[in-house]
Amino acid sequence: MTAIIKKEINSFFASPIGYLVIGIFLILNGLFLWVFGGDYNIFDSGFADLAPFFELAPWILLFLIPAVTMRAFSDELKLGTLELLLTKPLALHNIVFGKYLGSVILLVIALAPTLLYILTISALGNPEGNWDVGSTVGSYIGLFFLAAAYTAIGIFGSSLSSNQIVAFLISVFLCFALYYGFEGLATLEFGIPLDKLGMKAHFDSVSRGVLDTRDLVYFLSITALFLIFTVFKLNKR
Repeated sequence: MTAIIKKEINSFFASPIGYLVIGIFLILNGLFLWVFGGDYNIFDSGFADLAPFFELAPWILLFLIPAVTMRAFSDELKLGTLELLLTKPLALHNIVFGKYLGSVILLVIALAPTLLYILTISALGNPEGNWDVGSTVGSYIGLFFLAAAYTAIGIFGSSLSSNQIVAFLISVFLCFALYYGFEGLATLEFGIPLDKLGMKAHFDSVSRGVLDTRDLVYFLSITALFLIFTVFKLNKR
């Protein structure tokens, strides 16, 4: 499985994909947080915290992660190399998990530079160094688990079509539906707390700085479920 992970990472950085994903993620966040005026601008908010970043990042990742994962299996299906991959001494679930971990590692690399934002808000605090440690750490943990779930959904989307654009659109739709769809339905007042079924409610809960095992189990369950769906789909093929 290590060979699959290395192959995925090398393929990301052997082409512009890896650099584009990291660059676009950092540039978009930087522009909205520090340059463009508005609700996400930290200077305009008057508070030295990263709350705007953690509101914005899930929406940017909702599009960027499917862009990373859309080629995971769609390329294999299009080129007919999946059968060749299956001749290797690896179980199908190891191949799926290897491709998944390769994508997650790329996303961790993309998130790592944003830790510099902590130094910035620490310097902007009054007094200097005054920032909400618990909320920030919790938000980063929540963002990682959210990105991990997005990645599993994207891997599943890539197994549904040999066309990368179709795989991308399916993944974006599924990520949006599971992140915000249930909260949107909750506003229709069915009398059922549908928002608890969506990822946004659990991400917001972790972002408060309280690590509730129910939230972490939820994200792990979504991740495992879509990886299992991917294995079943590829087995069916």
